[in-house]
Amino acid sequence: MKVTPTRLPGVMLIEPRVFGDSRGFFFESWNERDFAQAGIHARFVQDNHSRSGKGVLRGLHYQLRQPQGKLIRVIAGEIFDVAVDIRRSSPSFGKWQGVRLSAESRGMLWIPIGFAHGFCVLGDSAEMLYKVTDCYAPEDERCLLWNDPEIAIAWPLEGAPMLSAKDAAGVRLHDAEVFP
Repeated sequence: MKVTPTRLPGVMLIEPRVFGDSRGFFFESWNERDFAQAGIHARFVQDNHSRSGKGVLRGLHYQLRQPQGKLIRVIAGEIFDVAVDIRRSSPSFGKWQGVRLSAESRGMLWIPIGFAHGFCVLGDSAEMLYKVTDCYAPEDERCLLWNDPEIAIAWPLEGAPMLSAKDAAGVRLHDAEVFP
């Protein structure tokens, strides 16, 4: 696999080796040994499957006391996936990284603990699978405002996104509880 670090320390784009022929394709989406050699030491406890329609934006989510590292992969469609560094002591605090992930490219994004995560759909719909390092804890979940001008994410949107009530009520970074 090819691992490309992003401008945010710890966030990595992963391109697996894909073996294909006339019958279809095969690739390893997770191999503990290979990921550890790339610097990703993760113990996953939950797999999630999400489907979203056209115009949907989800995020920017994170958990403080039960933080989650996430390995994100799209299995249908395309998304613009975003990580925001919310570690106050980090030199890249408040900076974001966005990447396009698609079923066609089969690329994955590793987002370690200490980052908020969100995405928007870049077509009619998208389905993603993602592994997380801790279980979902709704009482611990926090949400940054998707369009916080301090973060200034350049979302590739056509018009206003479709948001959940929770995401529409996200808080600005300067008011948010964040990691030390």
